[in-house]
Amino acid sequence: MPTVVITGVGQRLGLCLAQHFLDKQYKVIGTYRTERESINNLQAKGAQLYQLDFYDQQQTQAFIAAVTSNNDAIDCLIHNASDWHDDNQVLDFASYHQIFSKMMTIHAEVPYQLNLAFKSLLTPKNDHQFTDIIHISDYVASKGSKKHVAYAASKAALENLTLSFAQRFSPKVKVNSIAPALLAFNEDDDDRYKIKARNKSLMQTEGSFQEAINTIEWLLASRYVTGRTIHLDGGRHLR
Repeated sequence: MPTVVITGVGQRLGLCLAQHFLDKQYKVIGTYRTERESINNLQAKGAQLYQLDFYDQQQTQAFIAAVTSNNDAIDCLIHNASDWHDDNQVLDFASYHQIFSKMMTIHAEVPYQLNLAFKSLLTPKNDHQFTDIIHISDYVASKGSKKHVAYAASKAALENLTLSFAQRFSPKVKVNSIAPALLAFNEDDDDRYKIKARNKSLMQTEGSFQEAINTIEWLLASRYVTGRTIHLDGGRHLR
């Protein structure tokens, strides 16, 4: 049974990924921060889930220890856990420092730590096999964001980690990023916002979580793609 580790499975893309791999008969190991009904549903299907706050180094280390001691191999590691802070209205230095530190921790430091800690589990035992690390980045990593400067910078750092780990873990571990722009709206997004958001891309629509799942499946099937960031933006970069 292949094993996939997915951080941040409580909602949205992470939840869809966990459900997708469970349906494919994968052993799914996931993390979540907040108790939700979705967590109970995943556990009922057999997912092994760990509740932790990646901002707490001790909890991160405990998760690493649990995974390494209870598993012989990992076929795919997906870094989906994320956070979002608007630093456009922040005025004091302490808040600036906290926001930047948190963004870099969740989007760069934690993937860095997990990649290194799980390297032995990710190394295929068969010479004809590959394993995968997939970083979930963001469209703003290459564009920047005037309202979310720290967030955009941390996602850019994540994409740079993709380049470095692709080199360090080659040739048996493929390392790639996916950078979506708009996959799905939140439940509380109003119609005015949805129209504005859709108009930012050439395709004039949201991409869907399935689009990201299809891209991940393509990366897993590939024997020749590594060190790349795949943009899922509906042609937004051309607007």
